[in-house]
Amino acid sequence: MRTYVKKAMPAVAALNVQVEETVRGMLAEIRENGDDAVRKFAFDLDNWGRDFRVSEDEVRAVTARLPETFKEDYETCKRNVQDFARRQLDSMANLECEIAPGIILGHKHIPLKNVGCYIPGGKYPLVSATIMSIGTARVAGVSHIIGCAPPRDADGIYGPTLYGLHAAGADEIYCLGGVQAMASMSYGRVGMAAVDMITGPGNSYVAEAKRQLFGTVGIDLMAGPTEICIIADETADATLIATDLLGQAEHGPDSPAWLVTTSQPLGEAVLVEVERQLANLPTRDIAAVSWRDFGEIVVVADDDAAIAASDEYAPEHLEIMTARDDYYLENLKNYGSLFVGEETTVAYGDKGVGTNHTLPTGTAARYTGGLWVGKFIKTVTYQRMTPEASYRFAPVASRQCETEHLLAHKITADVRRARFAGGES
Repeated sequence: MRTYVKKAMPAVAALNVQVEETVRGMLAEIRENGDDAVRKFAFDLDNWGRDFRVSEDEVRAVTARLPETFKEDYETCKRNVQDFARRQLDSMANLECEIAPGIILGHKHIPLKNVGCYIPGGKYPLVSATIMSIGTARVAGVSHIIGCAPPRDADGIYGPTLYGLHAAGADEIYCLGGVQAMASMSYGRVGMAAVDMITGPGNSYVAEAKRQLFGTVGIDLMAGPTEICIIADETADATLIATDLLGQAEHGPDSPAWLVTTSQPLGEAVLVEVERQLANLPTRDIAAVSWRDFGEIVVVADDDAAIAASDEYAPEHLEIMTARDDYYLENLKNYGSLFVGEETTVAYGDKGVGTNHTLPTGTAARYTGGLWVGKFIKTVTYQRMTPEASYRFAPVASRQCETEHLLAHKITADVRRARFAGGES
């Protein structure tokens, strides 16, 4: 039984056919008309008519202007994320085993060759995204990394973002945004070599471009509006919960913020506290709309019911503030990243405590995790057999092929049975 202290009331949204059709047209034009189309879109959409490739001199000039405190903080975050990525990489062992006499199977982990990483600008320039994508790809062993970010003004890329693109390890940096950036990296335009995978968040047009480009290239995730869910009981602090809910609601007017609680009084207190904090929140114009339309507070009977409710949300970010945090850690199944205890918060993960902030949204956490070092690595298999093993397995494969009516397949097994008959044991 669930009781809603507040229920989300989003407006019914029709399928945005306009975005889909606009992106399809842009991709087709860039595919067919190449650099000229990219330049046209860059000028029309971002008022950018200068060179796209950022020079080393530009990087040095920006680096010299930035505060040392920012650079030190950036390095701390990069070190955390890359150290965790290295430890994840260390857990990914190559494998070779003999599953039966003479049958040797294995897998190898091979880094991707070329990756394109998009860093969004817009209202909130996500500098930390340079670490999450480029920095992690560097640890994975990707051979060549292209970084793209849109111009913020007449000077080009936002200074801290440009610094981050370079410091995280991009081999090439381009001042290019939106659909035209994704298409250029995928098709190989304006001096880029075509990449094998594109990564990065962005607006609805960028997200749609990634969807349509998937197959031509790989993608990290389909990223929708950011989400937060908090599970809390009577021991939690309503003020802190409200702060964290609004911390994510400021992202955009369609960013869900959910509270699942076993305490009706806590749920009611959080509702009051959110409204109190909204009155003075610097980004209240955005956060208030998000909370009004997508905010939700649900009261459940017990811890297991809270787990069930949270797993249905399958949130991008999930915070736990309870007296039984370890129980939740052990039993929760669907989330992008988990923040255990009131000492942690989504902002820590977003900015560089060590885990990756590129995470599944829209219930995709039911079937996938977020971006990590393994996303930049292919796991490929191989097999080897002795003549004796080939002779023994051939009739099994032959009969299976015949069952499936794949007679040419069957012959490939039969000829090996005959070829290695001398190895019969």
